[in-house]
Amino acid sequence: MTATLPDADVNDSRPPAVPPRGRTPRPQKPPKPPRAPRAPMAGEETALTVSTAFIMLAIVCTWVVAQLLVLGGVSQDRAQALLYDDFRQQLAGATAPTGPVVPAGDPVAVVTAEGIGLEQVVVEGTASGDTLAGPGHLRNTVLPGQAGTSVLMGRSSTYGGPFGDLDELGAGDTITVVGAQGTLDFTVLGVRRAGDPQPQPLAPGAARLTLVTSEGEGRLAALQPRDVLYVDADAAKGFPAPAGRPAAVPDSEKALAYDTGAFPLLALALALLLALTLAIVAARQRWSAALVWVIASPIAIALSWATTDVVMRLLPNVI
Repeated sequence: MTATLPDADVNDSRPPAVPPRGRTPRPQKPPKPPRAPRAPMAGEETALTVSTAFIMLAIVCTWVVAQLLVLGGVSQDRAQALLYDDFRQQLAGATAPTGPVVPAGDPVAVVTAEGIGLEQVVVEGTASGDTLAGPGHLRNTVLPGQAGTSVLMGRSSTYGGPFGDLDELGAGDTITVVGAQGTLDFTVLGVRRAGDPQPQPLAPGAARLTLVTSEGEGRLAALQPRDVLYVDADAAKGFPAPAGRPAAVPDSEKALAYDTGAFPLLALALALLLALTLAIVAARQRWSAALVWVIASPIAIALSWATTDVVMRLLPNVI
């Protein structure tokens, strides 16, 4: 019996495969394992930590200066717009406060002095945190426009400096107050400073408005106040004042005082900044500095902003 091959094998007349012309392909090398990150030397790690700390310090200091000179005024304008809308609605709904006790930070009146371009919503409370939004009402005095003496404190240079031009008021100028009980015009008696004679006692039923701010001397007078400036204005007839207001206020609500309650918040803000700094140092050992700062910068700015707001509470309430 004769063996036969399949037809495909017998009739296959195709030429044998010829390798393509050119270089013979080299066998592929196995992929190299990834290199372990190089541990930084002691000097490099120290330089990394120091540079990160200085960058964070620069961000915080820059933000403090910007807040004092620019951003504080923008923040105060925004706060005033919100307070004005709120107080206008309260007046329209007859729900504006008349005292004797008003929550701190709530609007209580609008004070206007056209001679110096002053138009501000007054908030309750004179602590440093309260006067960031606008002039504050000293809580142990009657509300503006009521019979008796009402004391308002405002900043002279930071956060819009609403009371920065009080020294330009003169005897006979008019200050107008709008409150829950109506509108009242006051006539300015004059400007006084520490050691000057006090104004005459009020007649029964009359109202007095005392505006308080700070002033200093030299090139940095705005940020280094030395004295307190007062402007007194009287109205012949004030609105009735309900009894029951506080007999005294804490020292933190007096002129040139600061808010001691802000120290715990400052400690928390500094701890968060320190934690962020350490996190950035650790991240820069693994990734590029550009990538780390792109991610960390918004967080650093947000923490700087929060820290600056706390620092402002530790500055005098009328600067």
